[in-house]
Amino acid sequence: MLELNAQHFRMHQSAPDKPAALEQIAQALSADGLVAAGYLAGLQAREAQGSTYLGQGIAIPHGTPETRDQVHSTGVRLLHFPGGVEWGDGQVVYLAIGIAARSDEHLRLLQLLTRALGESDLSQALRDAQTADQIIDLLKGAPQELALDGQLVALNTEAEDFDELAWQGVRLLKRADCVAQGFGQQLSIDEALPLGQGLWWLSSDQAVQRPGLAFVTPARPLVHQDQPVEGLFCLASLGEAHRAMLERLCDLLIQGRAGELSQATSSRAVVQALGGQLPVDWPSARVPLANAHGLHARPAKVLTELAQQFDGEIRLRMADTDAPGVSAKSLSKLLALGAQRGQVLEFLAEPAIAEGALPALVAAVRDGLGEAVDPLPEDSGEPLAEQPPAAPLDSAVRPPAAGTRLQATAASPGIAIGPALVRKPVALHYPERGEAPDVELKRLDAALEQVFREIDALIAEAEVDSIRDIFITHQAMLRDPALREDVSARLQTGASAEAAWAAEVEAAARQQEALHDALLAERAADLRDVGRRVLACLVGAESEQAPDEPYILVMDEVAPSDVATLNRQRVAGILTARGGPTSHSAIIARALGIPALVGAGEQVLALASRTPLLLDGDRGELQVSPDDAALERALALRTQRAERQRLADEHRLEPAHTRDGHRVEVVANIGASGETAEAVARGAEGIGLLRTELVFMDHAQAPDQSTQEAEYRRVLDALEGRPLVVRTLDVGGDKPLPYLPMPAEENPFLGVRGIRLSLQRPALLETQLRALLASAGTRPLRIMFPMVGTVDEWREARAVVDRLLPEYAVPDLQVGIMVEVPSAALLAPVLAAEVDFFSVGTNDLTQYTLAIDRGHPTLSAQADGLHPAVLRLIQMTVEAAHAHGKWVGVCGELAADAAAVPILVGLGVDELSVSARSIALVKARVRELELARCQVLAREALSLAGPREVRADVLEG
Repeated sequence: MLELNAQHFRMHQSAPDKPAALEQIAQALSADGLVAAGYLAGLQAREAQGSTYLGQGIAIPHGTPETRDQVHSTGVRLLHFPGGVEWGDGQVVYLAIGIAARSDEHLRLLQLLTRALGESDLSQALRDAQTADQIIDLLKGAPQELALDGQLVALNTEAEDFDELAWQGVRLLKRADCVAQGFGQQLSIDEALPLGQGLWWLSSDQAVQRPGLAFVTPARPLVHQDQPVEGLFCLASLGEAHRAMLERLCDLLIQGRAGELSQATSSRAVVQALGGQLPVDWPSARVPLANAHGLHARPAKVLTELAQQFDGEIRLRMADTDAPGVSAKSLSKLLALGAQRGQVLEFLAEPAIAEGALPALVAAVRDGLGEAVDPLPEDSGEPLAEQPPAAPLDSAVRPPAAGTRLQATAASPGIAIGPALVRKPVALHYPERGEAPDVELKRLDAALEQVFREIDALIAEAEVDSIRDIFITHQAMLRDPALREDVSARLQTGASAEAAWAAEVEAAARQQEALHDALLAERAADLRDVGRRVLACLVGAESEQAPDEPYILVMDEVAPSDVATLNRQRVAGILTARGGPTSHSAIIARALGIPALVGAGEQVLALASRTPLLLDGDRGELQVSPDDAALERALALRTQRAERQRLADEHRLEPAHTRDGHRVEVVANIGASGETAEAVARGAEGIGLLRTELVFMDHAQAPDQSTQEAEYRRVLDALEGRPLVVRTLDVGGDKPLPYLPMPAEENPFLGVRGIRLSLQRPALLETQLRALLASAGTRPLRIMFPMVGTVDEWREARAVVDRLLPEYAVPDLQVGIMVEVPSAALLAPVLAAEVDFFSVGTNDLTQYTLAIDRGHPTLSAQADGLHPAVLRLIQMTVEAAHAHGKWVGVCGELAADAAAVPILVGLGVDELSVSARSIALVKARVRELELARCQVLAREALSLAGPREVRADVLEG
């Protein structure tokens, strides 16, 4: 996706005229390897078709469809012309954004720039800007409203588990253009927050295009971290757009009205309860958009000028949605729609003006809004005598060239190498008219029964529950009485069994898709898949057989019925044009252990069969016709990954010693008692971080001592004598609890959170400490307080433990703190004399040390725990602790970083606490090291300039 990045700016440029400016733009794009040298001709041709001036001193020059083959890689370069460049018709450009795009990605950039339009004129500010960051800030514009409408609600969603339910929420946000590729990967399922009453919360501000909130409910009961899941909120966070909605949600929870959301039977009820946008009941009119480049700036401007002639409100939305629509009088709102050629627009007008406004608007769109337009392909609406299962490949789509690297969604891990087998469905032909209705019905029933038996056999052979469940769903569709009744009615009109079945299946699928519900969209795909199986049975078509050599299967999307013909020994990988992480393609690939990429775009369907492919399901990357060097690297990497993981798993239960005998404990981070057994099975020598927030978040009020005690006791029981390190409640303004209302804080990360909150709520802290002490018995228990920044905070918290301890017999108890605030590390020499241990939370320590929010969309990549400033604080902590005979653990993400492990070991860290899935590899990494060499690397790291140099030094060492 095209994004604005300060590194892509060329500030303070000058050009005597527009042709000279275009030359500079082409040179910038070419110099950075985005385009071929001939791309200038495309820029010039595009300007000849119509000016790319966007408004307010901004132009977005880009090529034509004919020059897309000259684009090597999608990207932008921004040239700042403080002296201005005459762009034609008296328009002066101060910022030219040169775009290299293979398709219509520039429309997405238009959406990113809409906040700069319709507000006060930016021309002067752009001319006076001195830095690229100043321009980026200008283009961010005003805060955006939270998207929350019927399109973002999916009720009774089919999901196998919490992860899949979360991906359904992500799909809704993607479909509403709230988030870009990569948003889902930034969501941390482990950090999902239970809001109580079966509701959960996930959020991220990474890869967010506009703020939006999705809400999904499962079709059948789910459990996550031993707690019920009845509904999940998935927030694409951007600024404070969600604040009002969150306040309303908290009110609902406090009033015990969560059931209005989790038990809702319509998306409208959910949206209304949360105060979202509801569609109006006004007269409407529809019209397809025929403009070649969609509703871009020039036609949108014509449309707004026409709408402004009517004294009343006019809204525009995509047809067949229940979105409220945007104002047709706002240029920025129209551009944000991103409407493209072929899409159907729907105008809604206040009743008082509808009679005059709607026909005028429809006529204007049909006439091209000031542009010459080619007519859209005609759709007669008549039933067809053949049913293609997927949209035909656009003949204009070209296959990716040899050497091309494509990014897609990583759906199933692993590296696959082999020739492409591009499987395109064969059209099934059949007569429109049939014999007597009873004869045709018997034929249909026979086909339904045969397909049912075939699926029965597939269920029996299926070794994976997820695939078996898909087939069971298909059988239920075959037994759908309403569908059979509709087909029977069509047979009475003289239709053949094939024609009646095909028409009703397609009608039902389209009806489900029109509701824009994630669950129904998946069921529409299922229905078409089942429908095609029955149709193939009716016409006597035989399934295509796969070749005997290993290959990469390339399809629009892998349907469950395709599993029947998959030879697992021959399918090296799966590549699909469509689909996401929760599509059947992804589910099937993961279930069968086949490396897979999904959502690669329809260009992969244009690949010639037997085109060599290299697919990396870990990195989400496809290489077309890779050279020998790339293949060699991939083979080596695949072998290395597999062997490394195999050896690591083989020795996962053994302790971790360096080559020279230095012992490092490797333990697990968990969020609930149910995760303990898996952590131990994966080799955990204990629990280095039990996050206790979840037990608090799963209740409408603070859990009592017995409730907490039972949870902690389950963890200790599963550990069978291994040590447990528990973090006391770590919530606050950034992670609020519904039953602990807190005043709004300007910066909650620097406000009342962690130990500060616990000390302000002494009853809450005392109840938790009593539950912990009562659950321990003779087993090893370590209690640590989060976000300690002063010695007084530590002493006040420790005093509560000392006061309660005489009431309980806990012979193996240690009490320490988390080092997350720089002041705690700087005070380590004082604190080390009093605490029993330190646990370094590198995630927070890094963001506080570097003053970078680790969730910031542009700065988060710089929040690297291997920054020498952070390492120095860890060094101070370890040295102070060891001077007093105390131990130090690290429980942040840094502990699982292969490059960081030798540095941490060299600094003297005694314990590494990581996610359960990382334990085996971290142990293996420790065994590769020598303590003496690690100590040298650590000393060198402390003297380097930044994390990049540290990582390079580790690689060299």
